[in-house]
Amino acid sequence: MTNVTLCADTATVELTFTSGAKAAFPYIWLADNDPAGFHPQTQERITDLTAIPLDITVTTAEITDSNLALTWSDDRQASTFDLSWLEAHIPGQRAADPARTGFHHWRKDLGATGIPRVNANAILTSDETLTDWLKQTQIYGYSIVEGLADNTEAGMDVARRIGFLRQTNFGVTFEVQSKPNPNNLAYTPIALPLHTDLTNQELPPGFQFLHCLANEAQGGGSLFCDGYAIAEDLRQNDPEAFELLSTVSVPFRFHDEDTDIRNRKRVINLNEDGQVIEVCFNAHLADIFDLEPALMTRFYRAYRRFMQMTRSDDYLVTLKLKGGEMVVFDNRRVMHGRNAFDPQTGFRHLHGCYVDRGEFESRLRVLARPAKTQAAA
Repeated sequence: MTNVTLCADTATVELTFTSGAKAAFPYIWLADNDPAGFHPQTQERITDLTAIPLDITVTTAEITDSNLALTWSDDRQASTFDLSWLEAHIPGQRAADPARTGFHHWRKDLGATGIPRVNANAILTSDETLTDWLKQTQIYGYSIVEGLADNTEAGMDVARRIGFLRQTNFGVTFEVQSKPNPNNLAYTPIALPLHTDLTNQELPPGFQFLHCLANEAQGGGSLFCDGYAIAEDLRQNDPEAFELLSTVSVPFRFHDEDTDIRNRKRVINLNEDGQVIEVCFNAHLADIFDLEPALMTRFYRAYRRFMQMTRSDDYLVTLKLKGGEMVVFDNRRVMHGRNAFDPQTGFRHLHGCYVDRGEFESRLRVLARPAKTQAAA
């Protein structure tokens, strides 16, 4: 049985749940999260926080069946909370999130054979397969989808199983092939060092989908490394470099005849807990660094050290995509590149698009809902 205690000195309602969990719920938090303060259809908050006194108090609290019933010191209506909801939203404890799968940091020992693989038709026809693939792709940062049809829509169909496609200045989709008058190095046959795409954007795209339609030319192998693994190794082995790259922003820029898109980025981005959540690294899009001279020299040492690590065989996984395969990777984690290829020896054509991280995580959460809830959504 759940027990309840009013604690006036801390302005909290303390609960000891049947499971044994103990929690303190501030009066102001309870008033702000009164279930009656959410729209019944949209579930959006309609409570006016400014109408709640900061010193509001609870006068009575009792457990009835599976609910907590509260009366307040002012003239507002009594509130009723579901106990299981309260236990899932204990202050100071983050609510469970099915989109938080965790990450597996990998290095060269993963090898091409260690990359998660799945059949395209299974993704398109099975929510169970879709869920497992999304989880594995997020955990490792990338995966390979096999068995795609020989047309540019096939990869997009898989991407749209997740959510809408992200449009950039290159369009909703893009063709990776050698062509005249290129406005991006991807449209040339030269080697591309490891990088993340569109670091010049305010928000770089999340997951990238590269569907191989043909890869017959000599060369053109794909290169990948886990930016999170490199960042964590840098934190361990060169704390000063890690500190600089995670606190100092530098400018990135893309410009052609029609666009001039600029933004400042830190190479390594952390969340409030200090966990690496994003890598922004693209030496070709780096603009002219504008740091103070004393900081500039220190930053260049750190930046160069990070660049050297991206070129180390210790982190590199290489593979050559075949027609009908699509590599899917987190563009804000996994750095990608390619070896040079000779367009005179065969045709090479990849078709690409992006789906943002928010869409990716949203699909995981919706798929985790009970079947009845999914149907209602």
